[in-house]
Amino acid sequence: MPKMKTNRAAAKRFRRTATGKVKRGHAFARHHLGLKSRKRKRRLHASAITESTERRHLAKLLPYGG
Repeated sequence: MPKMKTNRAAAKRFRRTATGKVKRGHAFARHHLGLKSRKRKRRLHASAITESTERRHLAKLLPYGG
């Protein structure tokens, strides 16, 4: 059985936490920032945890932890 390849695009966007959850960044934080409130922009800075429904899909993209 050959080694599985990690999806490089996913590896740059997601990180595995110590408890096995998958951490991600927020979208909509790059352009048209003048239209968004200061509170909204501040919350977009923070990382988020992916939904549990996405875990199986991400496990295929990141077979070795990511």
